[in-house]
Amino acid sequence: MLIYKIFRAPEWATLQSDGETAGAPIDVTDGFVHFSTAAQTAETLEKHFAGEDGLILLAVETDDLGDALEWEESRGGQLFPHLYRKLRMSDVAWHTPIALEGGKHILPGDMK
Repeated sequence: MLIYKIFRAPEWATLQSDGETAGAPIDVTDGFVHFSTAAQTAETLEKHFAGEDGLILLAVETDDLGDALEWEESRGGQLFPHLYRKLRMSDVAWHTPIALEGGKHILPGDMK
């Protein structure tokens, strides 16, 4: 199953240059890398990234994360995937810019 991470351009650049990252500032503060499922990603964008341009969507295969991935209750009682180790560039299955049109983010249509 694919899960998704949203990065701002500097966060994405750090992952690319360093090969791994502890994540965005909120991830570092919380002690894990926050992810969303396909069904949760639009709400995550709206809640935490409203109107921001220059965002990158990363897809990561859960099977590749092993025991470092935990599903924990969060927003509205939903289970969210949390990674308890650094995210590695080798974990990224694919990535794409998130379009912003008329103040709304447009996610890829093939998210599963």
